[in-house]
Formats: sequence, C-alpha cells, structure tokens
Amino acid sequence: MSAWISILRDHKVVRASAAAIFLYGFAGGATSPYQAVIGIRELGLSDNAYAAVAFIASVAHVTIAIASGYLSDRFQSYRRPLIFVASFGIIGYGAIWLNPTPMTFVIATIGPLALFHATNSMLFGNVRAHTNSFAPDEASIANALMRMMVSLAWVVVPGIVGLILAQQDSMILSYLIAAVVAGGCLLTILLWLEPDQNPAQSPPTHTPALLELAKVLAPGTVLRIIGVALITQVLSVNAAVLPLIVTGRANGVAADIGFLVGLVALLEVTFIFFWTWVVRKIHLTTALAISAGLYFVYLAAIAGATAPWQVYLASLIAGFSAAGIISLPISYLLDLIKDRPGLSASLIAVNMFLGAAIGAGFFALGTSLGGYGTASIIGGIGGLLGATILFYLERVRS
Repeated sequence: MSAWISILRDHKVVRASAAAIFLYGFAGGATSPYQAVIGIRELGLSDNAYAAVAFIASVAHVTIAIASGYLSDRFQSYRRPLIFVASFGIIGYGAIWLNPTPMTFVIATIGPLALFHATNSMLFGNVRAHTNSFAPDEASIANALMRMMVSLAWVVVPGIVGLILAQQDSMILSYLIAAVVAGGCLLTILLWLEPDQNPAQSPPTHTPALLELAKVLAPGTVLRIIGVALITQVLSVNAAVLPLIVTGRANGVAADIGFLVGLVALLEVTFIFFWTWVVRKIHLTTALAISAGLYFVYLAAIAGATAPWQVYLASLIAGFSAAGIISLPISYLLDLIKDRPGLSASLIAVNMFLGAAIGAGFFALGTSLGGYGTASIIGGIGGLLGATILFYLERVRS
C-alpha cells in the first residue's frame, strides 16, 4: 500500500490524471447504468436500434482515440488534446438533459459523447508518457491506480444517483449530473495538469497513423486484441442487460440498479489490489481466464434471476471477477506497443470498441433468440472463447 501512496505523493502528473479520470468515471457512473433504460424504455428506441447506436458510437470513439493518440505522440502533447475532448462531455450530456428526444440521444451519443470518452484512453496515455522512467512495478501500480479511480467513482455515484432518481418520474436527470461533473473534469485538466514537458521517449514520427499501426500490429497481436475484446465484452453485455433484467424479470426498481452497480464497483476497488498482486504469482493470461470464467457464472446467474436478492448475491461474484477484467487488460494492451504512449493507450479504446461492438452483437442476437437472459449467457460464452484464444496464443508462443 505504501508504494501506491508514494506514487501519488511524488508525482503530480499521476495525482492530476487520477483526479481527472475519477471525475470522468463519475460522469459515466451517473449515466451508464441507466442508459439502456432511458434509450429503450423512456425514449422509445428498439432493442436493435439501441444496439446500432452503441455500435456506431464505438466506431466514432475508437477512431477519435487512435487519431488523438497518434497526434499526441507526434507532437509530444497530451494536455491540449485532453482539453479538447474533455469539453464535449458538457455538450453531450447537457444536450440529452435539455432535449430528451430519440434524435438528441442518438446524435449526442455518437458525436459529443464519443469525443468525451476519448478522455479515458488519453489520460492513460498521458500517464504512460511520464512513467517510462518508472520501475515496471511502479508503472503497473500507476496504471492500476488510474483504473481504480474509475471504479471508485462507480462506488460512490450509482447509489447516490439511484436514490435521487427514485424520487423522479424519469431517469433523465442523471444526464444533468453527468454534465456538471464533466465540467469538473475539464477544469481539473485545465487548472491542475501541467503543460507538457516533452518527456524523454521515442522520437516523433511523421508516419500516418494507420500505416504506423499496420507496422506494429502483427497478426498475433491482432488476435490477442480480439481475445482480450471477447473477454471485456462481457462488461458491455452486462451494462445492457443488468438494468433491463433488474427492472423486468427480477421485479426490481431503479434504485436497485444504482445500488448493484455501486456494490460491484466497491468490490472492484477492493479486488484490484488482489489482481495487481496475483499477476506477480501467475501468468497474466491465466488470471484473465479465471476472471472470464467467474464472470460467466455471474451472467448465467442473473439470466435466471426472478428477485432482486438473487442479483445482489450474484453480484458478489461479479465484483471479484470484474476487478480482473477491467484492470488486467490495461497492462496487457499497453505492453503491445511499448514505444508509443499515445498509440498504446489508444489500444484501450480499440479494445473498448471491439468489446462494445461484439457485446452489442451478442445483445442483439440474444434478445432476438430468447430475451435478455439469453443475451447474458451468450455474452458469458464469448468471454470464455476469448480466454481460450489467449491461452492458445501463449501456448504457441512458448
């Protein structure tokens, strides 16, 4: 624990980035648990339309993240691009709150909010650019700390927002809360994150981003990214099906969604320490496989839930396994392109894109075949497939 505290104490860039990503997570925690319910039930989007919006938003997000990561590396600047993308959180969340219509929801989700969500990977890239001189364990702790701050926000926010929404006829107020917090994220970057000091790293490159990616992404690397995406897509499937199962077959209410998300996030914060420690004892691929297997058990459990207490009980498994699924892939992906902080961090967005796209596909397939429970189980099976791919690739390499 002392190593974690000392990194925060000694490095302002980590402190500022951790504060900014906490507020980014705060905005997401205020809206993501209710996004499917708002889009489908309050605004009238069909299941397939919502899945299509999620997919298009993912395409926009990953395109922006790759472009901004490449430009950050080329010009050795991370603060200015961060200011640009962070400003769109206020616009996107605010627009949905001010004018809650299907069209506004669609445009804001695939436009301003896709830009805002690039803040996540760019903050990781900013930290990575400054931690190249850290010892490997310190760099790993810094990455885990950044991800932990997002989870910590999800501990605090969903339950509070759930209580507020319980007194409302609509969940749309969550977007106003997110807009205010997104403004705080922007101010943190503006006022606390110091101007770039051009940290020592590989010389800037003028190679076009796509050509540079083509050089570094060998077939084995691409397959590894796909394997990780198949594992992480379980989180996307869960984000879509959990609120619908809880307020549907499980006979829960909106407040239950917030409490469940907060419970899982609290467990995530606790067990991120465990997973950071355990990968020193076992291979990272093995740890990812264990996480995927346990998350499958959770998804299968909520698929058959008929009461809120059953979902709460299953969420104990979700918290433990999700801590591994949200933290372990970050180090795995950042190591794939070690000499390009911005581009390596953009792989986090690539993974989010693939995970969201695959998850949206599993959601659409599952709901068309048998409903939200079927989508949940199919998502879990996909996670097991991803673990199998990574195991195979590691066996071939060894």
